Amino acid sequence: MSKLKKGLILPTPEEDAAIDAGIKSDPDTYELSKNEFKQLKRVGRPKSDTPKVQLTVRYDADIVQAFKAGGDGWQTRMNHALRDWLKTHQV
Repeated sequence: MSKLKKGLILPTPEEDAAIDAGIKSDPDTYELSKNEFKQLKRVGRPKSDTPKVQLTVRYDADIVQAFKAGGDGWQTRMNHALRDWLKTHQV
């Protein structure tokens, strides 16, 4: 394999030929033509009606550790905790 800048590894011509042969021999797939490739549209997560705001903030280590201890989704749980706090406190 050959390397480009930024760590992207491209297949060698031999590897590329083996990949192409594998595509051609697979009855369930094919390689898109240049025209078909141009017609593809990017898909992804739809735009949110209420997008999040990215910011940098500092919390005490024990607070972050407590939320992280619950596993993945700790930032969402922290957001919910702050939202609940706002329901009972005046800013």
